[in-house]
Amino acid sequence: MSLNRGASILLIVSGAAILAGCGMTGRHKADTAPSGTHEVVVEGQNNSRFAGMFGRKKTRTVAGPEQGIGVNSYLWRASLDTLAFMPLASADPWGGVIITDWYSNPEKPDERFKATVYILDTRLRADALNVTIFKQVRDAGGNWADSAASGQTEQDLENTILTRARQLRLANVGAK
Repeated sequence: MSLNRGASILLIVSGAAILAGCGMTGRHKADTAPSGTHEVVVEGQNNSRFAGMFGRKKTRTVAGPEQGIGVNSYLWRASLDTLAFMPLASADPWGGVIITDWYSNPEKPDERFKATVYILDTRLRADALNVTIFKQVRDAGGNWADSAASGQTEQDLENTILTRARQLRLANVGAK
């Protein structure tokens, strides 16, 4: 059920992004930006693993007060940092959804995990984060079968992300 929810959210966000890009074809942004709007520059991370997805600066015109990504940037960065050991399948900084691909620990090749992180708010709060872990184990025939992941694993991952987000925030506040 959670996988379907994540896929539905990703599909809706992707469709909205495609539709939003349709109106800008062949025109200059300065000519089309209505009054009361501004351009937002989103800087990519320098981590080469994500360079293809976030390596270039992107701009988009938005209405209302200044915005960056659609979710808390510390939670976003902390989630990517924490899940860096897992292959990334999808990341949507405006919708706040990170989906990893399956990861197998080399020490336990008969089990694998997949994670989905939902960042639900622009504020750095514990309830702004939801992590879902999916687990599969290899049966005697070599096929992968779904298995229940420990709820404690999800809680531990959330706590790790929150701790990292707080560290990033403190480093940013201390640097100013």
